[in-house]
Amino acid sequence: MAQSTETTDWVSRFADEVIAESESRAPGKAVVVASGLSPSGPIHLGNLREVMTPHLVADEIRRRGYTVRHLLSWDDYDRYRKVPFGVPGVDDSWAEHIGKPLTSVPAPKGSAYPNWAEHFKAAMIESLAELGVEYDGISQTEQYTSGAYRDQILFAMKHRADIDAVLAQYRTKKAPAKKSQKPVDEAELEAAEGSGAAAEDDGSSAAGYFPYKPYCGACEKDLTTVTAYDDETTELTYVCQCGHSETVRLSEYNRGKLVWKVDWPMRWAYEGVIFEPSGVDHSSPGSSFQVGGQIVGIFGGKQPIGPMYAFVGISGMAKMSSSKGGVPTPADALQIMEPQLLRWLYARRRPNQSFKIAFDQEIQRLYDEWDKLAAKVADGSVLPADAAAYARAVGTAAGELPRTPRPLPYRTLASVADITAGHQDQALRILSDLDPENPLTSLDEARPRYDKAETWINTQVPAEQRTVVRDEPDKELLASLDDQGRESLRLLIEGLDSHWSLDGLTHLVYGVPKVQAGFSADATPKELPPEIKTAQRTFFALLYHLLVGRDTGPRLPTLLLAVGADRVRKLLGA
Repeated sequence: MAQSTETTDWVSRFADEVIAESESRAPGKAVVVASGLSPSGPIHLGNLREVMTPHLVADEIRRRGYTVRHLLSWDDYDRYRKVPFGVPGVDDSWAEHIGKPLTSVPAPKGSAYPNWAEHFKAAMIESLAELGVEYDGISQTEQYTSGAYRDQILFAMKHRADIDAVLAQYRTKKAPAKKSQKPVDEAELEAAEGSGAAAEDDGSSAAGYFPYKPYCGACEKDLTTVTAYDDETTELTYVCQCGHSETVRLSEYNRGKLVWKVDWPMRWAYEGVIFEPSGVDHSSPGSSFQVGGQIVGIFGGKQPIGPMYAFVGISGMAKMSSSKGGVPTPADALQIMEPQLLRWLYARRRPNQSFKIAFDQEIQRLYDEWDKLAAKVADGSVLPADAAAYARAVGTAAGELPRTPRPLPYRTLASVADITAGHQDQALRILSDLDPENPLTSLDEARPRYDKAETWINTQVPAEQRTVVRDEPDKELLASLDDQGRESLRLLIEGLDSHWSLDGLTHLVYGVPKVQAGFSADATPKELPPEIKTAQRTFFALLYHLLVGRDTGPRLPTLLLAVGADRVRKLLGA
C-alpha cells in the first residue's frame, strides 16, 4: 500500500515503487532485490552502501507482509586484477596469480580461509550479521563451475551478434570527464568496484566478438582469446598468452564466464531482479548498468529499477580505494560504534547523497545527535522521516538489534575509558557517580557502547591527545596564582562534596566564575555580561593545567569525577 510522501522517507518511497514493479512483472512471486560485491580485497564502507540500500528497501517491504529475497552475489569468479597495497600477509609474489579467479588465488599468509575470496568475504559476512542484514548469498564461482548458467552462456554465444551490436553503439563514446572532488582530509570510498569487474573487456577481439572468456586449462588465467566457435557443436577454441591452446565443448565446459557487461544483465534476467542500486561510475555512457539495460532484453528480462548511489566519506583519513590496505571496512566501524548508529548513517541519507563516517572526534558529535534523536522518539516530538530512519536503524522486520541497556553519552564513556586506561573498577566507580540516585551497578549495563568507546580511544586517538592525570601538584603554577585564581580554586574545592555528580559538577565549574563576578551561580547566559565567558575559559584552562598539564582535555565534570575528590583537592593545592 502506497504511503503519503509527506510523511515517509526515501526507503518507503522506493518500497512503493518496487512493490508496484514486482506486481507488474511477476505477480504473486517473491520480490527480488540484489547486491553484488567483489572480494578482490578489503570490502570497505563504500561497498557497504551496495548492500545497505537494497537491504533497507527489502526490509520495509518485509514489514508490509511481502516475501522478499535479497540476493547478494559474491563476484568471486572475477579475475584477480592486482595485488592490493598494504594487506597483511601479502607480498609481491601474489602478482603471479593475476588473471586467475579470486577463488583460485591463495589467501593471505596466516589466513584461516582456503582462498583469497573466502578470506575477504568472511569479515563482511560477520559484519552483515552484526548489522542484522538478511540475504541469500550466491557464489558466482559455484554458479559458473556447476554449470548453472550453461543455457545462458550458450544463448549469449548464439546471440553474440545482437550483443555486439548493442556494445558497438557505445565503443566510440567517451565518458564525460569526472567532476573534480574538492580536496578534503577524508577517504571517499567509491563503491564502483563493488559489483563485478568494471575494468573487464567486453569480449571484442581480432577473431570476432565472443561474450565468453575461458580461464586457461593450463595456467588458470583469463589471458585467453577465443579464436573460433561453432553454434551447432558448441565447440570453442581459445589460445592463451601462456602458449596453451585448446578446443572444448561449451555445452560441457565450466571453466570460464561471461564478460562483465553481459554477465550482469544475464543475471538480472536469470534471477528476476526488480531492484538493484549501482555506483556512480554507472552514470557514464557505455557503463555496465546503461549497456546492461539494453542487453537484458536479449535474455528476455528487464533492467531493475534502482538509484545510483554516492560516495561514502571517512572523516580524518586520506583518500583511498578498496585496492589498498588499511581502507576502513564495516568491521573497523563496528569496532568503535554500535550497529544501530552505522545503520542509521546509511538509512538517513538518500542514496544519491554522500555522507561521512567518523573515525575521528566527529564520532562524539554523531553519537550526541543519535542520542538526541532517541530522546525525541521517546517523547513523541520526532519528525516522521526521522522516526522512520530511527526505526530502520534499531531493528529489522525480524526484530530489534541487541542494544546497550544504559546508553550513557559516548563522549563521557570515551573520556572515562581514556582517563582510567583500562581499569574497569575505576571506570565503574566514575560511571556510578554520574547519576548517584540511579547508579550503574555493572559495566555490562553500559555495554557494548562502553567497549566501542574504549576501542575508539585506544585505536583512533593519537597518543599526544590522550589524558594523563598529574601525579603531583604543579607547585610552581599554584605559587604564581593571584588572589582571584586562588579564590576560584577555593570555591571549587568547597563545593565538591555537595555537587558530586555529573550535573552537580557541571553547575559548579560553570558557576565559580559567575559567583566571583558577583552573580548567582544559577544566572543564565542572558543575565550575564560577555566577559563571564572569558572568565570561564580562563578558569577551565587553569583547572586543565593543574589536573592534566594541558590547555584542554575531557569535559571537566567528567574529568573531576574520574580523578576523584581527594586527588582533585591534592592537585589543586588544598
